[in-house]
Amino acid sequence: MRSRRWFTPALIAAALAGFAVSGSRVYASNQYLELPDIQELTRSPAHRYANMGNDEVLAELRTRGVPFAPTSAPQPGVRLPIRLTGRLHGVWIHSVLPEAERATTPFEILDGRLALALDDFSKILERHDVVEVIHFTIYRPAQTAAHSKDAQQFRHPGGLAIDVGALKKRSGHWLAVGPHWPSQIGAKTCGTGARSLLARRGRELMSIVCEAADQRIFHFTLTPHFNQAHEDHLHMEIKPGVKWFLIN
Repeated sequence: MRSRRWFTPALIAAALAGFAVSGSRVYASNQYLELPDIQELTRSPAHRYANMGNDEVLAELRTRGVPFAPTSAPQPGVRLPIRLTGRLHGVWIHSVLPEAERATTPFEILDGRLALALDDFSKILERHDVVEVIHFTIYRPAQTAAHSKDAQQFRHPGGLAIDVGALKKRSGHWLAVGPHWPSQIGAKTCGTGARSLLARRGRELMSIVCEAADQRIFHFTLTPHFNQAHEDHLHMEIKPGVKWFLIN
């Protein structure tokens, strides 16, 4: 990719302010919603990670050797707030902010459960020779008075979702969602009857997303096919208690 113009100040500000992800009612009515049987559900990484207790998550992170550090203080809405301190399977995952700001910004915080999912996702990225992931946001504290400061949150307010903007390959080439995955709202992303992208980089982005969907790493993956708010990023999320999967 010859330009990184998709990382404009206006785009970054919009991403950090946050596009609202549609609630469960929108998910439940989506034509691409999948309701697996209970055995497939409980075997899935997304279900297992999302429903782990904190001690289980910490033990799994340490067993895998995931580089992380707990945050210095509790974070509203996040059950197990951590920061990644190194690469996952050779993949450096970080925000669009300057490197000097990443150690203190809340936008680099994530729940340990999402870190487990990203560790699995990074195995796929490693096979595609991806060495860097730039995200627009992970944790965004709840902004509305309706949410108790101490209540467990989901999606970005719970540190359980990541908005992926671009992937860098070892060759130096970028796979950027906005430029390389033209939006076609309502199109199918994976499986029989899925939309085909003509450009090689778009095809590889879609392949990565569909491989993660096949492995049930995330409960929800929202792409430029979902709505206009997602035309420049991939929203990838795990959520406790849900019994379905969605890739759109």
